[in-house]
Amino acid sequence: MARYIFITGGVVSSLGKGLASAALGALLQARGFSVRLRKLDPYLNVDPGTMSPFEHGEVFVTDDGAETDLDLGHYERFTGVAARKTDSISSGRIYSNVLEKERRGDYLGKTIQVVPHVTNEIKDFLRIGGDEVDFMLCEIGGTVGDIEGLPFFEAIRQFIHERPRGECILMHITLLPYLAASGELKTKPTQHSVKELQSIGLAPDVLVCRSEHAIPEREREKIALFCNVRKEAVIPAYDLASIYEAPLAYHGEGLDQAVLDAFQISPAPRPDLRKWEDVVDRIRNVDGAANIAIVGKYTQLEDAYKSIKEALVHGGMANRVKVNVSWVDAEVFDTEDAAPHLEGFHAILVPGGFGERGTEGKIKAAEFARTRNIPYLGICLGMQMAVIEAARNVAGVARAGSEEFDHEKGEKRFEPVVYHLKEWVQGNHVVERKLGDDKGGTMRLGAYNATLTPGSRVADVYGTTKIEERHRHRYEVDIRYREKLETCGLAFSGMSPDGRLPEIVEWKDHPWFIGVQFHPELKSKPFDPHPLFRDFVRAAVETSRLV
Repeated sequence: MARYIFITGGVVSSLGKGLASAALGALLQARGFSVRLRKLDPYLNVDPGTMSPFEHGEVFVTDDGAETDLDLGHYERFTGVAARKTDSISSGRIYSNVLEKERRGDYLGKTIQVVPHVTNEIKDFLRIGGDEVDFMLCEIGGTVGDIEGLPFFEAIRQFIHERPRGECILMHITLLPYLAASGELKTKPTQHSVKELQSIGLAPDVLVCRSEHAIPEREREKIALFCNVRKEAVIPAYDLASIYEAPLAYHGEGLDQAVLDAFQISPAPRPDLRKWEDVVDRIRNVDGAANIAIVGKYTQLEDAYKSIKEALVHGGMANRVKVNVSWVDAEVFDTEDAAPHLEGFHAILVPGGFGERGTEGKIKAAEFARTRNIPYLGICLGMQMAVIEAARNVAGVARAGSEEFDHEKGEKRFEPVVYHLKEWVQGNHVVERKLGDDKGGTMRLGAYNATLTPGSRVADVYGTTKIEERHRHRYEVDIRYREKLETCGLAFSGMSPDGRLPEIVEWKDHPWFIGVQFHPELKSKPFDPHPLFRDFVRAAVETSRLV
């Protein structure tokens, strides 16, 4: 039966609860324990799938097709444990489940209330998979005191009360602000945050205190005294050069030991941190650099491409080089020449996205990479734009475009090389979609198999002709243009098992030009870089040595 660790935040948001949770999971794994991490989000969206990237950052997709918070990406990257639908829940999903049950009559005429019906639904969710692992780490989004988070905190209070003593602990993450005028770290906000928790029946067992300055011993003692925790359980958390230093940094401050002490697990197994020592060594000790441009439409918020940026870091680690990422707004050269914006980069990556805005700039980026022999990786929409560029400029389809853009404008302007996917095979059944369907959860989502052409570049990169990758899209490259494009040199080197859906394209006579319909960045990890990103960075390094 799993022991539960609930991770909450106080004082301000964006303190790194997800990173702290992921690092703790990695440390518990290093001591030989099995872990699973999950996220409880208070927002009323059923999931983040319909949110703008500017609102929420990227949407992380699981193998089983859930659209989830980007923190689940941290969880996977640090622990290697594949996330599932049951590892992400929102207030919207909870209330939706409760209302569906009420409509069916499951509550036998009872008046539906937050307590007990909503809180019971949350507790039922927490119990899923509780017999599969040693530790279940549950991060609660938002900040203590937020009105929308109260049902989750109440559910946690009940859950802890109902479990045998010693099976649950609470880890609270706060901020110690520094006042330059007085030269002091202030503990009062942390005290008030803990007081807020205590007022709803919760008390932290471990306090993680974010600070830009060293926390003196007397301040740790003060926090321990007024927050009613052991001094050894007050853990400093300082800014790091790389997020992948977090496991070693937290271990050095005693976080994993404080958690095991709170569970009274003694003697604690010794940790094997060699994997993370190697990760940090690869970050700190590099031999060269590669400058890579990410040409996207959400570049004002880096979290919109969080997994892509991290996958590039992993590719750099695999090649022992530093990857310098530059964010290039595709919309800037929608109507301008791309060359002044892209010259000097060793490789170009065009990521996914939705809608027509910025797509002409992405098409120009693909053309620049193709004609200048610059390594190019197109992901999802980035692949589609590369195909449109090839159709327009090489295959003679002058009006080549995407049905998505015509649907957006409500008029027919393009010859649709990319079309709205109306049906596909998922497992052993056919999924059908119509344009008028709801937007949420109606795309081609989750893991699908693909077959690679023997002898192709991607088959060499993967080292196999059978792969499985995660998808998130509702438009596909039209297979009817395959012969015309392949005659021009754009090979369809990866296809769905039934041969109907293009998964990968590559230019045969180009040093490194690959477009993929799926999202390989979602499966990359620092200790297991994705093959495409590892080889893409290698190609960028080779280009850097030629200039």
